[in-house]
Amino acid sequence: MRHVDSFEIQPPTPPSHNGVPRSAWARARRRVSRWHRPYIAVLLLLDYGSAALASFLAINVFEQASSGFYGAEQNPAWFHTVAFGLLPLGWLIILWGNRAYDRRYLGLGPDEFKRVVRAGVTVAATVSFIAFATRTLLSRWTVGFALLGALLLILLCRFLARFALHAVRRRAGHAGHRMVLVGTLPETLEVYTAVTRNPDAGLVPVAIHITDGYAAARGMETPVPVYAGRDVLALVREVGGDTIAVCGSASAEPGELRRLAWQLEGSGVDLVVAPQLTDIAGPRVHIRPIEGLPLLYVEEPTLSGPALLAKNLLDRVAAGLGLLLLVPLFLAVAIAIRISDRGPVFFRQPRVGHEGRTFRVWKFRTMYVDAEERLAGLVDQNETDGMLFKMKEDPRVFPVGRFLRASSLDELPQLINVLWGEMSLVGPRPLPADDGDFLGDVRRRLLVRPGMTGLWQVSGRSDLSWDEAVRLDLYYVDNWSLAYDLSILWRTVGVVLARKGAY
Repeated sequence: MRHVDSFEIQPPTPPSHNGVPRSAWARARRRVSRWHRPYIAVLLLLDYGSAALASFLAINVFEQASSGFYGAEQNPAWFHTVAFGLLPLGWLIILWGNRAYDRRYLGLGPDEFKRVVRAGVTVAATVSFIAFATRTLLSRWTVGFALLGALLLILLCRFLARFALHAVRRRAGHAGHRMVLVGTLPETLEVYTAVTRNPDAGLVPVAIHITDGYAAARGMETPVPVYAGRDVLALVREVGGDTIAVCGSASAEPGELRRLAWQLEGSGVDLVVAPQLTDIAGPRVHIRPIEGLPLLYVEEPTLSGPALLAKNLLDRVAAGLGLLLLVPLFLAVAIAIRISDRGPVFFRQPRVGHEGRTFRVWKFRTMYVDAEERLAGLVDQNETDGMLFKMKEDPRVFPVGRFLRASSLDELPQLINVLWGEMSLVGPRPLPADDGDFLGDVRRRLLVRPGMTGLWQVSGRSDLSWDEAVRLDLYYVDNWSLAYDLSILWRTVGVVLARKGAY
């Protein structure tokens, strides 16, 4: 940690220009941050190879693959040109048109995969239109196999490419953005905490430039150097940054943000704005210009409708199939529990669910049968704040139970609660019913069904403070979507395998 008062305040340097570059050729040809260029090149090769491989598999699976191509048996060159050249090239063009190679969507979040799926639909529609317009009677099974196979292979390759990118960011600290945060010290520290929580995002704050309150901040410990009264662009170059993040109220200064954008023209430095609406996701935020004034509209959370019905259907189907497939595992765990400690296999505790309704959650028992009686003597050793009791070395947990907790196997019986509609696969974790009324912000968690996993679990689990866990749960309630649920489920796999924050 660093102290604010170790840095000198310097008078601001006048900006290089006021929005009028000396010439159009003076603008920077390349951005300061260029990690995305080789990454996009790899994606281009993977996408082309995926489409070509899907065509190859379709041709070898279906004998009538070349039907509809005139003279294909005598001269297969045209058919192979379409299958291995034009069709994969068309995939790349349509993926590019759907901005699936836009660096802003690469490496994090579901937008990249949404655009790939949208491109797949466009490719299918384009192929159908061309076949109809030219009256070409293609083999529908072959075309369907090639298009669907290409889409699945492209998605798989992009998952693997993203996994490799995240590994590079976590281990080497490369392939990211070096950010200078601009704003008041509390606002910049809040943004610092948010962007560094997930190293996979590749956002690395390297300095803070505070806009006011320097005297009050003197002597405070900060995770990165703090500056004041400096020319922001000069500071970015000095610390080796490539991105300026304007935080909170600093973005509301009349004309200042626009002048900063002018100053950055031609510098190759990116400008991002972190508004005070930090817990509202992009799908709910829309910019609508009115007479030259950009107004930021915030839509209401989606807590009902077709998407919710689809979520409920997905929960019930997945829970039913999961219970059927996991019967052998359940039997093995049950035997291990009975050998470790005589008593019931399952532990059922009242929890608060959707709209405040109480239900009994299903879990594999991981503690000795007298755990509740022994709790009173351990209250003073609680290692977390808020409404939950947590201890990393809880003496009430027997050895097999410790393994079940670390591997999250003790949570699997909650599929029964999901099947009965008391819980969801993804949502805020259900809290004990004997912790009093859910007042204030915490009560908003009850607007959705509690989940087996959630944003809290994939962001640190028991290592998080109570306030941070509540903030993440409220963020999920306000911004949930099916794509977000699938993203959390995917992240849950990695968290469970890493056994991070589970005890």
